[in-house]
Amino acid sequence: MDIRRARTTAELTAAESLFDGPARAEWCERFLAAPWHLMLIAYVDGVPAGMVSGVEMSHPDKGTEMCLYELSVDEGYRRRGIGRALALALADEARARGCYGMWVGVDTDNEAALATYASAGARDEGVFAMRGWPLDAK
Repeated sequence: MDIRRARTTAELTAAESLFDGPARAEWCERFLAAPWHLMLIAYVDGVPAGMVSGVEMSHPDKGTEMCLYELSVDEGYRRRGIGRALALALADEARARGCYGMWVGVDTDNEAALATYASAGARDEGVFAMRGWPLDAK
């Protein structure tokens, strides 16, 4: 397995089977242009097998932390440690960027994700509630 940072739209579109939907060129370009966005792709025999995306966030009174935004491993490559390796690689990148911590929001009934994050050293920090605002951005 080889984990590399995605730097081109072509790399993102080649890995779109790991996303919830198709990669749109204009969104790929916007993602890649933002220095605080990061995607690492795990390749097995040259094939995208998994990905993790992170967003670096800073606040005046807290410093900088990394949010593990999304983690995905192709069904045919699961249970091989790829998700754990991707989470650890993102944590390494967060450390290199000077982040004081890294966090992820995860559904409490997603046992596979919970096990993956625990195996990569994540700790339960308590109850988490999420609220959203659909802004209908076009």
